[in-house]
Amino acid sequence: MNRRESAGDVVELTWFKSTYSDSSNPSDCVEVAMAPATVHVRDSKTTRGPRLALTPAAWADFVAFAGGN
Repeated sequence: MNRRESAGDVVELTWFKSTYSDSSNPSDCVEVAMAPATVHVRDSKTTRGPRLALTPAAWADFVAFAGGN
């Protein structure tokens, strides 16, 4: 699980980029953060912008579809 707890039980999400990200343009990517019941997805160019919140099952289905499996 990618999260850190801070004072007052506030949970900060730890965002990461795919290992398949294009290294020629490191700011052009999708970032993901995992929480116990939700997978958060955001655009790395707009980190304070809109985010998707998916169930782990929906995220797994998307990854399988995107990977062609």
